[in-house]
Amino acid sequence: MQINTITTERLLLRPMQPADAPALFSFWSDPNVSKHMNIESMTRIKQAEDMIFLINKLCAEDQAIRWSIVLQESGEMVGSCGFNSFDFEHGRTEIGYDLGSPYWGKGYATEAVRAVIGYGFSELGLNRVEAKVEPDNRGSIRVLSKLRFVEEGLLRQYEKSNGQFVDLLIFSLLRDEWTEPSGN
Repeated sequence: MQINTITTERLLLRPMQPADAPALFSFWSDPNVSKHMNIESMTRIKQAEDMIFLINKLCAEDQAIRWSIVLQESGEMVGSCGFNSFDFEHGRTEIGYDLGSPYWGKGYATEAVRAVIGYGFSELGLNRVEAKVEPDNRGSIRVLSKLRFVEEGLLRQYEKSNGQFVDLLIFSLLRDEWTEPSGN
């Protein structure tokens, strides 16, 4: 799948590159960031390199897409965002996103997720975007609320995180509920 660069008011979302590994490693090795990502905190930069390779392989196989989130003004990378899996037969996908903790609370996640959702509906012809979130991940729930995702319910002990089964809330947004924003 060809992945396009997306520009927003403050952000540039571009395809992940191997050179992104040091910045992404700094986020993915932070327990405050990784605890809600369903991954163990990384301990070696090679793990970030391997993750980028895997994500790009899945993209080439039309199974996933992930963008690096970069501040337009400074060129500084702040996180990543994308679709974790696709079900094109049923027009749905699951979105995922992460930001380095120094960038929390600045609206970057909302801005990036908004752009990626718009891309999914307009460019990929999707009908439904889902998000699965741990109930104590208040920041992520706030992002989804701002974008008018609907909370559908609780998935009890849905996946393992750090060796423990955890509940997840499931949210969704449908194409006919989506309106392109006039600004951020």
